[in-house]
Amino acid sequence: MMNEYTPPHAEQHKSHRAGWLRAAVLGVNDGIVSTASIMLGVSAASANSSTVVTTGIAALTAGALSMAVGEYVSVSSQKDSERADIAIERRSLVDNPDEELAELTWIYEQRGLKPELAQQVAQQLHDHDAVAAHARDELGIDHTNLAKPSQAALASATSFAIGAIIPIVVTLVPGTMDTLLIIVSSLIGLGISGAVGAYIGGGHRVIAAARVFLGGGAAMALTALVGHFVGATI
Repeated sequence: MMNEYTPPHAEQHKSHRAGWLRAAVLGVNDGIVSTASIMLGVSAASANSSTVVTTGIAALTAGALSMAVGEYVSVSSQKDSERADIAIERRSLVDNPDEELAELTWIYEQRGLKPELAQQVAQQLHDHDAVAAHARDELGIDHTNLAKPSQAALASATSFAIGAIIPIVVTLVPGTMDTLLIIVSSLIGLGISGAVGAYIGGGHRVIAAARVFLGGGAAMALTALVGHFVGATI
């Protein structure tokens, strides 16, 4: 039996996953591409296997910490902006309640409601929770679910480390220090992460895999080329 909190027809939408999915896919892809590229660049400069592995581990550590700090600062700024906008609405609702009600009515009219109905809807939502109504319909903010900096930082660092570990692991196996193996394993990892991200988000798996496969391959190739020329001249 349905209750007041259960919609009559619940569909399985995927767009609500956009925020964390973007961060997760970006972190994994960045971990693979940046770590593998750096390792290939160092390897192309005629470095030994120990140096290449050390470089990869250093790249994983620095990259994961950088992603965590960057995401924390970015999401914190977003949360501060959301809170500031909600605070402005709270003050305005106290100082200008009639104007705020008229603004909410106008918003619903612009969405297709007739003026009388728009006014009724605005009044009911205003009476129920004016801050929530204005935050949602005027600002596009869910004031009960603001951005979470710590969660975003942890997710970014973890996903980066997962991606970065791929090219490192293949070099740790005795007798497998081969740049070709780093390239192949990294490209496979990129393809899988792109396809999985598309599957979770409802996109085209082959197209998504091809995007990260080609982009990551180009990045690794260019970095290896730079490493080769730098190693040859220094």
